Amino acid sequence: MIAESFLQMLPILLVVLGGYLVSGLYSIKVQDLVKVVSDFFLPALIFISLTESNLSGQAIADMAKASAVVCILLFAAAFLWAKLAKEDIRSAVPPLVFMNSGFLGIPLMKLWGGLEAMNLILIYDQVQGMFMFTLGIMVITGGFSKKSFLSMLHSPILWSVALGFLFRLTPLSMPQSLVNTFTFAGEAASPLAAFALGVSMRTIQYTFSWNLIGALLLRFVGGYLIGYVAVLAFGLTGLARTVVLVSTALPSAMFTSILPLRYGLPNQFASTMVLTSTLLGVLTIPLSFALAG
Repeated sequence: MIAESFLQMLPILLVVLGGYLVSGLYSIKVQDLVKVVSDFFLPALIFISLTESNLSGQAIADMAKASAVVCILLFAAAFLWAKLAKEDIRSAVPPLVFMNSGFLGIPLMKLWGGLEAMNLILIYDQVQGMFMFTLGIMVITGGFSKKSFLSMLHSPILWSVALGFLFRLTPLSMPQSLVNTFTFAGEAASPLAAFALGVSMRTIQYTFSWNLIGALLLRFVGGYLIGYVAVLAFGLTGLARTVVLVSTALPSAMFTSILPLRYGLPNQFASTMVLTSTLLGVLTIPLSFALAG
């Protein structure tokens, strides 16, 4: 099972490696690449997946609730750990709470379980995104502010989620040409996200500390256990169960190392967590699939 999971991950790993190698040959601004993916291609994928998905309303609701519970419990655990470890909450909490369910999880689930698994993690990821661009920004900036509120409103990802759900609730249908357009753009999101992840790894600064070990255990082991709590709480089975368990134990989200820079704050701990957890993901992700059954 572990070997099969690794082989399913291999296309993603090779594209991530491609991003890392190509960024060494050409000057690629990772911030611009991330904006292109997160502000254009991912919103297109999210919108068309929500409007065209065959998932039932109950399946979407269960996945959204599980993701919210995961986020709340991880916030509590991360705040407690940061206090005990005497780490800066603004830098330490986000990479412990938010996993790479978008740039890594979406292509991963598409390869593993096809469109249904990808649609499930899209719901999971967008709830995480809502928390990241609201509570996450509040944590990074030190509290609620006009800047954090405007950042939330300016996120195309959040608007694509809102419009996707709104369109799904109406009896309207899109012209096939628009469906084809959103589908065409959305199909580019997964490989571009993986490529952007590889590019970003070249820019990440690595700073080792002993607290890193505890943080990694919380991200992987703690994440999986909290995912298991959510699975039990909502009685998730089949694809939904695996998506939640594996997603919750994914490496730290790339945005947790980029967002502090946008607000002029240090990101050494966050960037170290992103790099180390992503490299370890080669081992932990297949193991998560195996444990999830």
